[in-house]
Amino acid sequence: MPLLQYRCKKCNLVFDALVKKYDDEVLCPSCKEKAERDYCGAMYSSTGKPAKKCSGNCKTCSGCR
Repeated sequence: MPLLQYRCKKCNLVFDALVKKYDDEVLCPSCKEKAERDYCGAMYSSTGKPAKKCSGNCKTCSGCR
């Protein structure tokens, strides 16, 4: 399960969330509005090591290696 960074459009809170899939809907822990992925955070592979050549946009990825 990936740990991804999100940003709430309503209250501008930036937070991390553990999700089952990259496209799961995530709600802001502060205001409970739907949050969007924030692609500026560091990306890590499932091994916990920094992922090489990872943009964080899983829609364009063939999987972590």
